[in-house]
Amino acid sequence: MPPVHPMRPVHEADAAPTGAAAGDAPGHVHDAPDQAAWREGFRTGLPTLFGIAAWGLVVGIAMVKAGLTVPQSIGMTLLVFAGSAQLASLPLIIANAPVWVIFATALVVNLRFVIFSVLLAPHFAHLPWKQRFALGYVSGDMTVALFLRRYPSDAPAPGKLSYLKGLMYPNWLAWQVGSIAGILLGSAVPPQWGLGFAGTLAIICIMVPLVANKAALCGVLVAGAVAVLGAALPYKLGLLAAVLVGMLTAMAVEETLERLKGTP
Repeated sequence: MPPVHPMRPVHEADAAPTGAAAGDAPGHVHDAPDQAAWREGFRTGLPTLFGIAAWGLVVGIAMVKAGLTVPQSIGMTLLVFAGSAQLASLPLIIANAPVWVIFATALVVNLRFVIFSVLLAPHFAHLPWKQRFALGYVSGDMTVALFLRRYPSDAPAPGKLSYLKGLMYPNWLAWQVGSIAGILLGSAVPPQWGLGFAGTLAIICIMVPLVANKAALCGVLVAGAVAVLGAALPYKLGLLAAVLVGMLTAMAVEETLERLKGTP
């Protein structure tokens, strides 16, 4: 250790770092890639990916049916990544509304992302602005909610950034896959099928992953049969009857199976 000159005062810079300077290193340590945290985030968001892809499918078909070309639709879904704003802007685009009106409408629809940014900012304010910008682009309603449920405190924690990426990146990919599939499918679907076809596909995409047991499968099959048999009823009462009968069937089958399991 070099000797300290007797006439030289000891400055604060010579002392050990404290405060924010001392906290910089731990922050970077917490941001280091963590595969376990990434996988945890992926597993947490996995059940939502089917619904996200189905929603993207609907928006993709809607863009093509609204008159956008396939390249325009793909460019919009990659650039905008906001289903509600895309659907809100489509009628304005068709009506040749002024560009500022289209942008203002999309901005109002997406104001909730300002709230999301405010909630996430305390967790990641130390990151470079480019990285924060990229995270903001891939953020979504569900991913932010799931992250804040896992990390309600903004205190530094190992794996926090990796957990967020494990939520956001698969969510973004699921949306793009569903949306681009909808764009390509929508260009091949006859115009007379309309958006009702897209809605049917979306419901199927959401329903299939939920049929996780025998009771649910029985409920779906019975509901489908009742819906077909009651298609001629007025006011779409056949759909209401299908929902009620399907729910009752699933509950009855589940209760019966539970009773059988308890029987010696």
